Amino acid sequence: MRKAALFSLVVLALPIPVFAGSAAAKTPVVVELYTAQGCASCGEANAHVAKLADKEGVLALTFSVDYWDYLGWPDTFAKPEFADRQKAYVAKFALREPYTPQVVVDGAVQTAGSKAQKVDALVAGAEKAPRDPPDVHFAGGRVYVGSARAPKGGGEVWLVRYDPREQEVAVKSGDNKGQTIAARNVVRELTRLGGWKGKPTAFRLPAAQDEGLKTVVLVQAGHGGRILGAAEPKG
Repeated sequence: MRKAALFSLVVLALPIPVFAGSAAAKTPVVVELYTAQGCASCGEANAHVAKLADKEGVLALTFSVDYWDYLGWPDTFAKPEFADRQKAYVAKFALREPYTPQVVVDGAVQTAGSKAQKVDALVAGAEKAPRDPPDVHFAGGRVYVGSARAPKGGGEVWLVRYDPREQEVAVKSGDNKGQTIAARNVVRELTRLGGWKGKPTAFRLPAAQDEGLKTVVLVQAGHGGRILGAAEPKG
């Protein structure tokens, strides 16, 4: 298994400011789609997740993986760390191998992305599930994760940057040769900021590589565990 080239950023040894309000009501259901431009069976899943991207209370993220590149088309959005993230879910769900299209909801349940009704049912179930996320706030180029019950072994804080604009790619070789592949909320950056053990912790946010990208921070149990909270900066 390849190891992602991710480097934990230094946790700041600074006083943690106190923010009013709770993040519980603002925490969206996180829907992760694992897909590829070289995947001949991913089109419908891409389209369905694009619709979910417009659903209130849902954060849809499209991760392109590179393990279909050998079929003749190098995915223009894929990065090794995206496939590594999916592999953590493969181990967590005791799957035989990674596959596309795969949808993971809140890091807790998974299904084939081609099963639109099943995807919708998992999202609906996640919307009803009880939540007790830590407060997550952004200020001064940092993200502050507050107190909450941490999972056994602690949690992880992930920085995700994605492009909210619809992306269309003309595929010129491989199984999808001659087709235009469309996707929404395509993830372009994935960085592990560090660990979280249930106590207030601050992390420095690196600058985005593209001004058009949106930022979201995920607080998640380790090793592909449940997503405990998700937040985006206001504005």
